[in-house]
Amino acid sequence: MFKPVRICACFLAAVLLFSIFPCQSAAVSTSATSAILMDVDSGRVLYAQNPDAKMLIASTTKILTALVAIEEGDLSATVKVSREAAYTEGSSMYLKEGETLTLETLLYGLLLCSGNDAAVAVAEGVSGSVDKFVDRMNEKAKALGMTHSSFANPNGLDDEKHYSTARDMAILACAAVENETLVRIASTRQVTIGGRTMTNHNKLLSYIDGCIGLKTGYTMAAGRTLVSCVERNGQRLVAVTLQDGNDWADHQALYEYGFSTYPARRAAVLGQPLETAEVRGGAEDTVPLVAAESFAWPLAEGESLETEVELDEPLTAPLSAGTQVGEAVFRLNGKEVGRVDLLCGAGVAPRLEPALHQLHLALPE
Repeated sequence: MFKPVRICACFLAAVLLFSIFPCQSAAVSTSATSAILMDVDSGRVLYAQNPDAKMLIASTTKILTALVAIEEGDLSATVKVSREAAYTEGSSMYLKEGETLTLETLLYGLLLCSGNDAAVAVAEGVSGSVDKFVDRMNEKAKALGMTHSSFANPNGLDDEKHYSTARDMAILACAAVENETLVRIASTRQVTIGGRTMTNHNKLLSYIDGCIGLKTGYTMAAGRTLVSCVERNGQRLVAVTLQDGNDWADHQALYEYGFSTYPARRAAVLGQPLETAEVRGGAEDTVPLVAAESFAWPLAEGESLETEVELDEPLTAPLSAGTQVGEAVFRLNGKEVGRVDLLCGAGVAPRLEPALHQLHLALPE
């Protein structure tokens, strides 16, 4: 069996070539009982404070409610508001029993007004009943890898069977911001739709440049809860604070820390050469290997990625440009953090033997 060809190189020089970032900032802390800061694309945890404690999460629950509803519902479908929905306790978009609204309007009421009534109406409209919708919420949470979470309702009202962790909520947020519809709604500061004008409760949309949502929450038992996402220079971070009386300031501090201390460094750029490889029997001795996709990883000052090129087999001419020939594997402190396919960056014709070469020259044009 062929043993993969491996070409190792320190990636620090390439990192410095692609990006220049400020020096590492001072450590950060929060007033939260539980908190986490996570890079969306890599999943790397940049800050954690008691991140796996099971906590009440209040209305940040509605991120999952919205994600399930958008994936399984029809935004233009109409929902008739039930008595149960209209008389749900707590924060509200002030639904009236018997009125009819589109699912999209209800989702704005869910994410901007934090309507507990909207959550019930959404659940009933998408799944036919709250219980069936909650089952779908728990199935989705499990599929996302939220292993320390349980959901008992779609709105986040206190229940001993309704809890999550900062880490699990960050995993949920990372999935949620991949949904364009959810981000469009959650990042809206104010909207007039379905005869209602609604204003977003999330002050971070005004406080932080690049904030794209997500959700606030509060009950007396849960305290203040907040899940947010900010994008800068193509890098997205999510922050979660649970039971935090100073959450607006804490999220701002977490983002300043995260973006300055762990900027995303490009390890590969789509279509750009990453390495060269030898070619057997070719008119050219080597061929450039280009990345089939871009890859970046958040790195602190002094950290560097090592890249290792693994070829599927020794390269032998002829080769066609664009042919996949192996992978680039990226490691941090010896642990693999990602890989991208490698393509031939140019075609390589077979090398002509001397006699054939002379014959080729003698042939008329």
